[in-house]
Amino acid sequence: MFDRKILTRKYWKRAFRRKRDAMATRLFDTRLGRDILVSALGPRVKTMTVDCGDHVLSFSPADYIGRKVFRKGHFERDHVDRLLSVLRERGLLRKGSALLELGGNIGTQTCYFALSGAYAHIVSVEPDPRNFRLLAVNIADNDLQEMVTVVNCAAGDREGQLDFYLNHKNHGKSSALRQSPTDERISVPVRPVADILSQAGIDPDDVGLIWMDIEGYEPVACRSMEVLMARKVPLYMEFTPAFYGEDQTRSFIADLARHYSECLAFFEGGEQVMKVAELPTKGEQFDVLFLR
Repeated sequence: MFDRKILTRKYWKRAFRRKRDAMATRLFDTRLGRDILVSALGPRVKTMTVDCGDHVLSFSPADYIGRKVFRKGHFERDHVDRLLSVLRERGLLRKGSALLELGGNIGTQTCYFALSGAYAHIVSVEPDPRNFRLLAVNIADNDLQEMVTVVNCAAGDREGQLDFYLNHKNHGKSSALRQSPTDERISVPVRPVADILSQAGIDPDDVGLIWMDIEGYEPVACRSMEVLMARKVPLYMEFTPAFYGEDQTRSFIADLARHYSECLAFFEGGEQVMKVAELPTKGEQFDVLFLR
């Protein structure tokens, strides 16, 4: 009788675990469940890797972008698809051209561009050492080393060192501009775009697109891209008047307007073709594609 009771308890424990695990599996296969799971992970879990369908991505579960990837299976892939569609419609995709990506982060957009086949080579520049480690891993894990050159530095108007501020909650918000008193200051190398392309073996004449997401440092980076901008290479960036301040925004717009006359701005309310000189000097962040 005693042995039968023990066996009965073990049976029901196993049955309970099977039922519990089946319910957990169904829950964690939903976006809500994945949100609960990734939010509950403690600091002991440094890196996770997920199968995103046509590629894999490794990320930090403590990071905003990593949590987005885990929940949705991608991070703003639709932005890449939207941009390529606009460039294709306007005849601005050159076969065999190169993409210069400033602010590669962990390689989400890098992978999307590479998988699209729109560019023969990609140079992805990322200064944050945490992001760069994962960027290199993601390029290797997806067998993209032949197509993608990764560079661990910031893009600026001169070579040297730069104070850089690490955001510990959202690694994509790390920047040369301190945005929070809790940001950690480190020093990173900074190099002009011309030098970056030269070392990567890319002729500036072969660059067909510049994708830039560098959290407020865009005006400085653009000063080292005069050759590319003079050729009116399509330039896509996050444009943030709140970062630059009204005076610097006016100056930045004037510099951009010397090279480009027309742009496509992506506001929350929709897309708007406009003159570069008419870009807003106040307000929050929006994406903009400088066309010609």
